[in-house]
Amino acid sequence: MPRPVGRSFFANPGPTNIPDPVLRAIHRPSQDFMDEGFIRLVLDCRARLLPILGSTTAEIFFMTGSGHGAWEASLVNLFSPGDRILMLESGYFSDSWTEMARRFGLEVETVPADRRRGVDPGAVTAALGADAAHRIKAVCAVHNETSTGVAIPLAEIRGAIDAAGHPALLLADTISSLASLPFRMDEWRVDLVVGGSQKGLMLPTGLAFCAASPKALAAHREASLPRFYMDWSIMLTRRHRSFVGTIPTQMFHGLAEALSLIEAEGLDALYARHARLGAAVRAAVRAWAANAGPSLYCADPARQSDSVTAVLMPDGHDAEALRCHALARYNVSLGGGLGALSGRVFRIGHLGDLNEPMILGTLAAVELSLRDLGVPHGRGGVAAAMEVLA
Repeated sequence: MPRPVGRSFFANPGPTNIPDPVLRAIHRPSQDFMDEGFIRLVLDCRARLLPILGSTTAEIFFMTGSGHGAWEASLVNLFSPGDRILMLESGYFSDSWTEMARRFGLEVETVPADRRRGVDPGAVTAALGADAAHRIKAVCAVHNETSTGVAIPLAEIRGAIDAAGHPALLLADTISSLASLPFRMDEWRVDLVVGGSQKGLMLPTGLAFCAASPKALAAHREASLPRFYMDWSIMLTRRHRSFVGTIPTQMFHGLAEALSLIEAEGLDALYARHARLGAAVRAAVRAWAANAGPSLYCADPARQSDSVTAVLMPDGHDAEALRCHALARYNVSLGGGLGALSGRVFRIGHLGDLNEPMILGTLAAVELSLRDLGVPHGRGGVAAAMEVLA
């Protein structure tokens, strides 16, 4: 195959674009991870990550792995065999978290939801209200379901737990929301946060973390699921307060630079930029939806994600064919459909290190691909996005 001409436009919802300053920060030789300067770097990164989490009280545990590793850490550190958790259905990733929990011997009760709209907080209150014996130890929510582009209002989930008067922990997957959408761990009384490096934090895949509230740490001290590599108690004995084993030193130099970029932009401006780019993408999709064209998968405007948009293809047209065409013909990388949505949706990531020209270029490539493949669609998606951005 000939080399693609020009710079690749990476509009995948994860991993995301890595800024050049972060790449330069990572590009360094191996380092002794017990060096005093490096230990200070790790502890400084922990402190600087807390404002992005919206917390002043959380204990952050870093580990080598993807978000799935942080999921596993959340389960084995908080629960005992036979414990019951309440999973809020959202899509592919709530299904995966459920499957993982069951393999660890946990009982999982699911609050069903319309995956195009997200869970009803009232159903959460009802499920917890029916648990008079308080067997449910935790409520697990994917803050931003990457497979569907549906964002769940965690403040409402906390309100649903409080309305039931239930003591369950609140666990939140923030993998595609952190440093992209507002997140307030302390205000929403989220007890455990799962995060990863490869999305809003603009790093390569491979650095995951859990952030635990004091209530979660108390639950950890009572938990008895087998663990070693992910064991927070072992991590707390380490000077880095993280890791069991070798530490990926280059990643922390990259994280420090990524945090500097976030701090320079400011969280309010960062969230506004993601909201602006998300609105532009949705405007383009609404224009394409004319003439029975592709449409927004998320059917609730109040819950449409500002970090990723899932686009539902018309019947009889393959989303994966469009995704492959955009990559091969225009060197634009889109996300594919996951699980039951494979071949039905493609996904446009608009999180991390992105600006208006990058989004407009991506939308133009998608519109060209729709025309190339004869997919029915309304014209003027790029113009609609420009109106939002103007």
